[in-house]
Amino acid sequence: MTGTTTLEPALTAPTPTTPAPAAPAPAAPPRRHAVVSTAVGELTLVAEGDGLVGVYFAEHHPAPDRDGFGATVDPAGDAVLAAAAQQLGDYVDGRRDSFDLPLRPAGSERARQVWELVAAVPRGSTTTYAAIGRTVGTGPRVAGQLVARNPLCVVVPCHRVVASDGRLTGYAGGVDRKQALLQLEGALAEGATVVPKAPRPPEGSEPA
Repeated sequence: MTGTTTLEPALTAPTPTTPAPAAPAPAAPPRRHAVVSTAVGELTLVAEGDGLVGVYFAEHHPAPDRDGFGATVDPAGDAVLAAAAQQLGDYVDGRRDSFDLPLRPAGSERARQVWELVAAVPRGSTTTYAAIGRTVGTGPRVAGQLVARNPLCVVVPCHRVVASDGRLTGYAGGVDRKQALLQLEGALAEGATVVPKAPRPPEGSEPA
């Protein structure tokens, strides 16, 4: 009896497939800004990508380059600007005592070092230009110039930096706003123009 041979089909290696390229990550939103009204006047909020890069008063001094603020947008439609507007409004109205925002200030290494010291001064306290200068290895005048370049007013509280004798010298939004913010925070008595107690120096520095 003749048998029947069944031939198995030849096995072939599977054809390699090229994985589909990963979808590109969505581009970070470009620089943009919004103007909001608060109890301390109009503030221009500037964002880039997922971070807040600027908070400026209407008559800010020294004046920033407003051509670099990007397009004007509705803050309600922008997560970063909406959060900043809400928290700043609550802060100056006394409903909030700190901020929780993604900050991306641009500046030199020395400037960022100074701004970090300023950010570390607790609410209700102050420090001096001289104390900051000693901490970063500069004089009070240079420290004052770096403090004045802080691009995130109120949020990074440069209003908490005063003269060695407690006087309220210089502020990007004017001395009246500096006085109002310090009174709001309890560092200054109503109507006073001089911090009555010894200012608190930054961590690791000596008293002014």
